[in-house]
Amino acid sequence: MVAIPQQQTLTDVEIKHKINIGNQHFIDNKQAYYRYLLEEAPVYQGKVSVLPAYLVSRYDDCLLVLKDSRFVRNRATATGGGGRLPFPMPKSVQLMAQSMIIEDDPEHRRLRNLVHKAFTPRSIVAIEKRVEQLTHELLDKAEAQGTVDLMETYALPIPVTVIREMVGVPEDWMPRFRDSMQVLTKGLSGWSLFRTLFFDLRQSVSFMRELIAYKKANPADDILTGLIQAEEAGETLTADELVSLVFLLIVAGYETTVHLITNSVLTLLQHPQELDELRQNMDLMPSAVEEILRYAGPINSTKPQYATEDIELHGVTIPKGKTVFPLLGAANRDPRQFENPHIFDIERTPNKHLGFGQGIHYCLGAPLARMETKIALTTLLNRNPNLKLAVDVNQLKVTKIPGWHRYESLPVTLG
Repeated sequence: MVAIPQQQTLTDVEIKHKINIGNQHFIDNKQAYYRYLLEEAPVYQGKVSVLPAYLVSRYDDCLLVLKDSRFVRNRATATGGGGRLPFPMPKSVQLMAQSMIIEDDPEHRRLRNLVHKAFTPRSIVAIEKRVEQLTHELLDKAEAQGTVDLMETYALPIPVTVIREMVGVPEDWMPRFRDSMQVLTKGLSGWSLFRTLFFDLRQSVSFMRELIAYKKANPADDILTGLIQAEEAGETLTADELVSLVFLLIVAGYETTVHLITNSVLTLLQHPQELDELRQNMDLMPSAVEEILRYAGPINSTKPQYATEDIELHGVTIPKGKTVFPLLGAANRDPRQFENPHIFDIERTPNKHLGFGQGIHYCLGAPLARMETKIALTTLLNRNPNLKLAVDVNQLKVTKIPGWHRYESLPVTLG
């Protein structure tokens, strides 16, 4: 185990204003904010960018929000009418809002049943050899360069290639496919948000519809063909549901993995004793990945939840229809659940973290993300005993996207 440096704390000046998990100060200092929320304000009326929301931080309370039927994902259900989103949005955004990620049972279960087989552990085993082959191919190229951005050269191409092949995107469509994914992952903060919502997403939806039309004319043994042909209780998917599910497959099968691999490498490099222990015993890899998910997982919050009735928690009443965000990143450092939560321990047990959420919306891509990360780390560490950061850790920039802990790049020196 490795002791961490003295913990950063917030000043009275920093906490006198509304905490906003979408601003840069929060994103750069989230652990200090989490400690404050866990101990001083477990249910806090703050903001997520421009959206007022109740922030829930303690482990048991996050579980409640994730599993209690009084909290739902479909805003219209909680408010008794109106739209799924709190303000009018273009049709492309509404399509994303129709995803099962923002839906509740029984509709959620109907849609999830159509895609879950592609992400079961048994299904994932079938593509392990392909992932291992891919990691070696990518490192053959990267190692020849010496110093690289590990995200762009390694962490990103692994899940991008895998999900492209699983969905059945033709190889010559790859540039447009990757552009569509980047719209979903890089354009959701700052001023670029407006361009994303009102232009880029429309282009992505057009691409998805074109891809669906292509797969209808050229069916194959892939997920998208299966969805097109699928029937659940005699009911086929609508055209809009197909588009929404393609968006979901991209997010579930790609986005989390990119940043889990990146965060894993950085965390291990920051904890050399744990890294040495892992190198000496690679059987600890599954446990190490679980601890990384707890300690530095990329998912720090879920999609918004909504209260279907007035709910009191720690003396705070969350009114019916109001937005609630369970802060998984805070829950994973809750001392009520984890002994020495700020110590990184690759042999930690038990480790019931919330890195992939919980309840009916438990991350669909979790088995795939775990498998790809384990193989990516194993290949990288075995081939590069002298792996190190190529810049000072303070130069790494955390991306300004609420609910995530992710970096814009990870320069490393291989060898």
